[in-house]
Amino acid sequence: MHLAMKPKSTQKVNSAGTSAQSAAISDNIFYVRVAADAACHIEIGVNPTATTSSIYLPADDYEYFKISPGEKIAVIGTVNAYITELTE
Repeated sequence: MHLAMKPKSTQKVNSAGTSAQSAAISDNIFYVRVAADAACHIEIGVNPTATTSSIYLPADDYEYFKISPGEKIAVIGTVNAYITELTE
C-alpha cells in the first residue's frame, strides 16, 4: 500500500553521535519513509530521544513507518537521515 503513496516533502536530520529530532510531522500525514546514508537508530514520538536501543536502520537503506501528525523522528549515529512525508 505505501508504494502507491505520493511524496509531499522531505526533511534532512543530521546526527553527529547525539540524538537529533526532525520537525513535527505535518497535519494529515500518517506515513513517512526514513532513509539514511549510514547505520543509525531512530525513535518516533512527540518528543523522542533516539538511543542505541531504538529501532535500527542499516546504512543506505530505508523503511516506511505509520506516524501521527505532530510527532517527530529522532536519529542517533553519524548520519544524515531523510524523512519523507507521504500522502495518499
